[in-house]
Amino acid sequence: MPMLELTYPEGALRPDVRSGVVEQLGATLVRWEGAPDTEFFRQATWVYLDERPAWAINRAGAPAEPPVFRLAATVPAGALSERRKAGFIEETTRLILDAEGGDGDAQRVWVHIHEIPDGNWGALGQVIRFEQLRAAAKQQREHSAQGAPA
Repeated sequence: MPMLELTYPEGALRPDVRSGVVEQLGATLVRWEGAPDTEFFRQATWVYLDERPAWAINRAGAPAEPPVFRLAATVPAGALSERRKAGFIEETTRLILDAEGGDGDAQRVWVHIHEIPDGNWGALGQVIRFEQLRAAAKQQREHSAQGAPA
């Protein structure tokens, strides 16, 4: 399942906006992957915030000011088409800049998408295949369409 890591300098995101950013980033990735919005997929989407000391994130040999952000998205290979990647990058860039409340300069947000080849993702002590995830998504959609709790 997808994972996100947002790296940024200390103080770039106020504590009161962090939980909202975590929730929005996770929901955005699940939506762009085309997975249903169910508790199963929300629980399987992990978001890490990596807040580093301001001196530890540099640009041109000095602490980055204004702050810069790196969002690393790790997804199964094939989960995002080129169109979905572009939409995800555009939306998450805006989301991060809005949460920061700064100048809105999109050059300060870099998004890296890392695709894990099929057979190289492990969870529950076993290899997870992309087809298993597709089948789970289909099952979740069918349950939702029938009105059953997902």
